[in-house]
Amino acid sequence: MNRTDRLLAIILELQAKGVQRAEDLATTFEVHKRSIYRDIQALLESGVPIISEPGKGYTIMEGYFLPPVRFSPDEAIILLLGCDVMAQNFDDQYRAAAQSAASKISAVIPPPLRDEVTSLQQSIRFIEFGTVLSEALIQIRRAVLAHQTVCFEYQAKTSSDPSPTQREVDPYGLVHWHKNWYMVGFDHARRDTRIFRLERIEHLVITHHRFVRPAHFKLGERPEEDPPRNLTVRLLFAPEIARWAKEERPFFWVSEEETPDGLVMELLVRQTQDVLQWVLGWGSRVKVLEPESLREMVIEEAQRVWESYS
Repeated sequence: MNRTDRLLAIILELQAKGVQRAEDLATTFEVHKRSIYRDIQALLESGVPIISEPGKGYTIMEGYFLPPVRFSPDEAIILLLGCDVMAQNFDDQYRAAAQSAASKISAVIPPPLRDEVTSLQQSIRFIEFGTVLSEALIQIRRAVLAHQTVCFEYQAKTSSDPSPTQREVDPYGLVHWHKNWYMVGFDHARRDTRIFRLERIEHLVITHHRFVRPAHFKLGERPEEDPPRNLTVRLLFAPEIARWAKEERPFFWVSEEETPDGLVMELLVRQTQDVLQWVLGWGSRVKVLEPESLREMVIEEAQRVWESYS
């Protein structure tokens, strides 16, 4: 990144994150602190109202806005593709907002650049199949933004009890992973941060109780209290399906190794039930090397399948 780009990036960083120390900016842009000091001075001399707060860092005076931003072809196509993703993976309100944003981005692109971007957009397309947009997604999105607790019935896949349980949760955020939506939130009954698959949520109600999301919480990071995955699973895939097994690596994947007998894949799980259905899906072309408990579960399930046909 050249200095001109870095100066603009520093302004954007301060506007997005508020107070930033010179050390933070130096780490972000991979330069020495002395370079940041010189950059700040250059911005001040050019009229950017940067405020230095002793012991805290730098911030930009409230109300300061940059002139209209010009997009490069790559930047414009990334934004438009992002709008496509949001339009396909959220509810009607956000779909309309994504389509409106895409129209505005296209409108402000200069005509010569617009042709190039249009050509790129016709060459790259994001298509998502199988995503289920439920009413729960709309309600939880509202609860996340309003910081309101939700109550619902939840059916855990690994639960031995087939009946759903009543949950009261402070929804911290939503995650879209592998064609499914998940809610991350604080479960009142379990006094812990948990993850809930939206398709397993029923009879959801937004309460009037408001919560404050912890300042240290970051969506996408595993909570420290989250039970660790410390059970090792080793699987041997037949050579003819090794390539397909690599394409379908599960969330629990750790490593893999090509051997003369086939592909050995290692997973880390909390309990054997976490991967039982995935392992069974490969049929006779996969062999459980460890643990013995998973081998026994596969054998028992295979016997039940045989009995159901005999």
